[in-house]
Amino acid sequence: MKLDLYFARKFFTIFAGISGVFFLLLLLIDFVEQISRFSASGISLTDIFKLTLLNTPEGLYSILPLVMILATITLFLGLARSSELVVVRATGRSALRSLLSPLIVAAMIGTFTVAMFNPIVAATSKRYHELFEAYQSGSANAFSISKEGLWLRQGGKDGQTVIRAARANPEGTSFFDVTFLSYSAEGGPMRRIEADMAVLGEGQWSLTRAKVWPLDPQLNPEGAAETFADMTLPSSLTRERIRDSFGLPSSISIWNLSSYIAQLEEAGFSARRHAVWLQMELARPMFLMAMVLIASAFTMRHSRSGRTGIAVLASIMLGFSLYYIRNFAQILGENGQIPIMLAAWAPPAASVLLALGLLLHMEDG
Repeated sequence: MKLDLYFARKFFTIFAGISGVFFLLLLLIDFVEQISRFSASGISLTDIFKLTLLNTPEGLYSILPLVMILATITLFLGLARSSELVVVRATGRSALRSLLSPLIVAAMIGTFTVAMFNPIVAATSKRYHELFEAYQSGSANAFSISKEGLWLRQGGKDGQTVIRAARANPEGTSFFDVTFLSYSAEGGPMRRIEADMAVLGEGQWSLTRAKVWPLDPQLNPEGAAETFADMTLPSSLTRERIRDSFGLPSSISIWNLSSYIAQLEEAGFSARRHAVWLQMELARPMFLMAMVLIASAFTMRHSRSGRTGIAVLASIMLGFSLYYIRNFAQILGENGQIPIMLAAWAPPAASVLLALGLLLHMEDG
């Protein structure tokens, strides 16, 4: 038991140290990049450093598998050089038994990052993008969603309405250059509305300088068109739902993601991208444990065996390969080419099985 606690404490200390080094490195690199990006915008160094602090946690969160591999490599290379591994093996303890405490620590770190660090990263990432758009455009009131604009859809008893806007404010309450295309419950188009501005209120849209074209086959749309300085339309959307839809799935806390997916599907939007992200976050602890197994399979041996550099390089390259496969499976899942559960859980499970096979082959093969 004391030996397990010793391994666990040593592994966690190494992981914390490497994480701190990478955090400072990412902070320095991003700070230099932000300075070069906003050097001509007249933004103070304090604001730039604030942007950097908000952006760094997201970068560290994305490279946690690499940090886990490096921590495992450092642990077992240190144990091998001090001959502690030789002593442990001489007592009759197997390799898998010695790996138990690092695996438990990796599982605890993975659980902590998903439960606690994920909401922090979501909040800092969302705030970073808001400030970035404000500093870049010179105004925090509006920003461009994409080149094609923002597309929404709302449903009701009378049918569906497709909404396209060129720009929107960060709160998701004001839209500019808006087009409303209404469809009846039977599926046919009813009318088209274009407005300079649309503000979302409690259960309704308030439009400014709107023009309405009826899409009745028996009428001439342009001849029957009407212009209004102000008009209102009913809405089933909420400010929170639209505001959250602007961000990436990573900008939404995992604790709010399930309810958000339900709201998104109820409004008629596709929540597949968010569902894949949710399952991949839940599978993160297993993937981190797989990184520990992979690194230990190549480095859990005496340092005098030679080829230490090749073993370290092989473990890092294999870890990167599995990380790439995981991201590739995520893309396939988001595009609907493979099921969501398969995209999220198959790469970590396959990584664990592959690592166990390598470990058993290295130790007993």
